[in-house]
Amino acid sequence: MLGIIYRDLKPENILVRSDGHIMLSDFDLSLCSDSIAAVESSSSTPENYPHSSPRRLTRLAKLFNRVLRSKKVQTLEPNRLFVAEPVTARSGSFVGTHEYVAPEVASGGSHGNAVDWWAFGVFLYEIIYGRTPFAAPTNDVILRNIVKRPLSFPTDSAATMFELHARSLISGLLNKDPSKRLGSRRGAAEVKVHPFFKGLNFALIRTMTPPEVPSDVRRPKKSATFGGRSSKPAAFDFF
Repeated sequence: MLGIIYRDLKPENILVRSDGHIMLSDFDLSLCSDSIAAVESSSSTPENYPHSSPRRLTRLAKLFNRVLRSKKVQTLEPNRLFVAEPVTARSGSFVGTHEYVAPEVASGGSHGNAVDWWAFGVFLYEIIYGRTPFAAPTNDVILRNIVKRPLSFPTDSAATMFELHARSLISGLLNKDPSKRLGSRRGAAEVKVHPFFKGLNFALIRTMTPPEVPSDVRRPKKSATFGGRSSKPAAFDFF
């Protein structure tokens, strides 16, 4: 909605606030462009999305599942989508973190907002399976895998319906063709209607209580003293 392509989505840049909600940090690599909001008809249905046939999931993945299955949120089936993202913005810079860059970036081509949805797919894969999908010992091999190696999952079939929908979502986000990648045409509005998010009311998500709220948030410690001396600031000249 702010016309920003983030371009460096990864776990290290996602912070958990004291209320349990998350926020992004580090916008150094972001691209800001003008975007014109539009309302478009929705043609997205569960049948439109790729499915895997029906592993233990990580703790974060289970938390996602608990949020999506919460009785506090109601299903919304919008017929029209509000698109307010820079879906037409383009850049030719190589930016990002190797394991999360999209194929069009890894191959040296231009890119647009679809790179963020690729990174989101890598992020989901990592929190569910504990590793990134194209990991390798060196950055060169990682980039080669991103461009050429097909997406695969640790097991042939999904263990739960949650994982089934998660694999479908990840497969859509990790489409190597940016023009066919989920989210590339209509941004978040296109992603939100995926079956993985069924039952989640995005309009009220900021009012929800997260499944886990940090309980060990501590106040900053008082300044330490050195050699028994007072830590009171001393006056000094500015040069």
